[in-house]
Amino acid sequence: MTHRRREVAQTPDDKAGGQPAGKIDKQLEASILELLAARAETSTICPSDAARAVGDENWRGLMEPARRAARRLVDAGEVQITQGGSVVDPSTAKGPIRIRKVQ
Repeated sequence: MTHRRREVAQTPDDKAGGQPAGKIDKQLEASILELLAARAETSTICPSDAARAVGDENWRGLMEPARRAARRLVDAGEVQITQGGSVVDPSTAKGPIRIRKVQ
């Protein structure tokens, strides 16, 4: 349990921890922005795209950190999270999400 709490506390969107984002978190944020910059304005990416770019064969373990990175970028006004083509509130989104540039 302690290990899990430490992992979650590494991201600024964790209310209890309030710790600055770690190295992997920053790499995921950068990866999301780079992937979106390389695509058309209206294109979206999956959090797994960023996780794969950062984690290579260990990308599955980066899925939730990638989703958290996307939520931080939403808070910063950099991206939007969508489901079924519609913008959704990242704090309540359940299931598969897509990430796109702010439109």
